[in-house]
Amino acid sequence: MSIVVIVGAQWGDEGKGKIVDVLTQKADTIVRYQGGNNAGHTVVVGNDKYVLHLIPSGILHGGKTCIIGNGVVIDPGALLAEIDKLAARKISTEGLAIAQNAHIIMPYHTAIEREQEKSKKIGTTLRGIGPCYTDKVSRQGIRAIDLLKPEVFRDKLRKNLEPINFLMEKYYKAQKLDEAVIFADYMKFADRLRPYIKDTQTMVNQDIDAQKNVLLEGAQGTLLDIDHGTYPYVTSSNTIAGGACTGAGIGPTRINRVLGIVKAYTTRVGEGPFPTELNDAVGEDLRKRGGEFGATTGRPRRCGWLDIIGLRYAAWVNGLTGIGLTKLDILDTIDTIKYCVAYKYNGELLKEFPKDIDVLAGCEPVYEEMPGWKSNTIGATSFDQLPLNAQKYIRTIEELLNTPVDIVSTGQKRNEIIIINEQF
Repeated sequence: MSIVVIVGAQWGDEGKGKIVDVLTQKADTIVRYQGGNNAGHTVVVGNDKYVLHLIPSGILHGGKTCIIGNGVVIDPGALLAEIDKLAARKISTEGLAIAQNAHIIMPYHTAIEREQEKSKKIGTTLRGIGPCYTDKVSRQGIRAIDLLKPEVFRDKLRKNLEPINFLMEKYYKAQKLDEAVIFADYMKFADRLRPYIKDTQTMVNQDIDAQKNVLLEGAQGTLLDIDHGTYPYVTSSNTIAGGACTGAGIGPTRINRVLGIVKAYTTRVGEGPFPTELNDAVGEDLRKRGGEFGATTGRPRRCGWLDIIGLRYAAWVNGLTGIGLTKLDILDTIDTIKYCVAYKYNGELLKEFPKDIDVLAGCEPVYEEMPGWKSNTIGATSFDQLPLNAQKYIRTIEELLNTPVDIVSTGQKRNEIIIINEQF
């Protein structure tokens, strides 16, 4: 039995979906533990591509229990659309379960975020994620279990709408929201979601007690964590491995492994400092070759060289036991590969990740470099099949992070992968 956490070690978009999909073959239960439909996990099965936003990637394997944990905020309309898309492609969601105490995104959350973003300019996905977490923390949120109790839901909706409509009309000069319309829509959602809403904390702990393999799936990445990321240019949840405990309802002593997913270069979506960003032809080539456009929004991702300083920080705060390295093949055509080993700030050399956002914004990367391998790595299934310089790049990452590379992805497809160390 193993309990494995999959966590993004950069600014998200590291390729977690594929790794979860591959590891699900040996997992019994897969739990998504935080975030919402502001994330997209892309999985390629044969010639078919699936983009999942809320449902764990393990749903693509039959006979698995797939849980949307209490740490996730759920847009019921988006979730049902995802269920319908899977059904249209003959993918069963019979094994899906939704935590009773997962919070529900309401139309006023997206309306508020849309207005807030006009001045804040964080670069959010405008899915209502932040305002929903705000309501959760202020103890006025609506949870999945409330959907099943119409009078409770109506009372909470009415109490929430009164100040929100005042804010929308008087402050934002925007349209008020209609209580009756929202109530009717969400009761329709409730009818369809009722079979999925369950006591998932009991489910996952019973599975662990029964010696089953459990995979805990995160969204976004470490540097977008609300506490430990590049605040305020972050997401609204705890993306790090510790978030798996609170977001799934298990104790930390139950976790055996924490696999940090690392892209072979670095990308970021939205605003915020990015020391290794490349605003040149190399950065554009990485974007094109890597298909670096958001799975949720389609926005082009900012691209740059691998940042060892940020990754070392991610290894610490997550307690990484191993690395899953993705998109190695995107570097196949590059003559000289660089990686950042320090920052320069006001003449000072920094080797630790700054927590002050203004300091990070003023940092310049200090690079080391090595020759590229200039040959194809796509589809390699063993470490020895990789070009020598690709092997050297991987060994360099291991040495600098003091963390083994357990998995190497060499393409989009399931079988384009190298398993060096098994997780289960």
